[in-house]
Amino acid sequence: MTVATAAPAFAHAGHHHGLEVREILTWWSWEPLIIIALAISGALYAIGHAKVRWWEAVAFAMGWLSLVIALVSPVDVLGSILFSAHMVQHELLMVVAAPLLVLGRPLVAFLWALPARWRTRVGGWAQTRAVATTWRFVTAPAIATIVHGITLWSWHLPSLYEATLRSDFVHALQHASFLFTATLFWWSLLHGRYGRIGYGVAVAYVFFTAVHSGALGALITFSPNLWYPIYQSTTAKWGLDAIEDQQLAGLIMWIPAGVLLTVAAIGLVAGWLAEAERRVAMSSSDMLRKEKS
Repeated sequence: MTVATAAPAFAHAGHHHGLEVREILTWWSWEPLIIIALAISGALYAIGHAKVRWWEAVAFAMGWLSLVIALVSPVDVLGSILFSAHMVQHELLMVVAAPLLVLGRPLVAFLWALPARWRTRVGGWAQTRAVATTWRFVTAPAIATIVHGITLWSWHLPSLYEATLRSDFVHALQHASFLFTATLFWWSLLHGRYGRIGYGVAVAYVFFTAVHSGALGALITFSPNLWYPIYQSTTAKWGLDAIEDQQLAGLIMWIPAGVLLTVAAIGLVAGWLAEAERRVAMSSSDMLRKEKS
């Protein structure tokens, strides 16, 4: 939702000295394309969920709900007024929804939701040399990490960021690129070519992402100047200070997002150690069988 389309909300807000929770809770966004995309993805996963493990289905459901909160709930409209709310929306897409969706293995469920004839065709197409080579390239951990990082920093350039608040199309493009590159990033780490034994290396990529995104958050937090003056008019109508709103947005990118990335890194380390122990146990078992034979 652009700042322009938020005008009706401001028309009767001049007398307010702050955002009222009761009014905010009515600001649900029902963009048809988003609703259709969410409905189709949810229906396909529900149909094909029998081919994934129960905890993967739970992860996908949580990721799907995170998308609803980010794109349909009042968070979406509030992001047109407050930079901090917009930052919450972005972190929900990149640090919450993306890893949960990846853990849910949606491609497996989506494929099995298709009729058998379509499933065979889609599976065959995915295994063609051109598609497989491209997929291996874009999901290489280093490539996915760099692409995601460039996407994050580029969209926070003042000219590009303010364009998202003036154009619904540019705004949708920003959200799509955040979600898409974050999904590639998390897929490359969780389901990449090296499997669980590569989780130890994956920690380095998560750490790198936490450092550069945290640095961007710190720059936003400590900047004495408004990065996006367009927010000054919207926050002023609600009796809020634009610089304080910007500082809060920077802290959200820096601290909570950093904590979530740290939790993800710890999870990857745990998975790496568990896989290493499993391989050692299998190796010991094989040696014992050989000795007995």
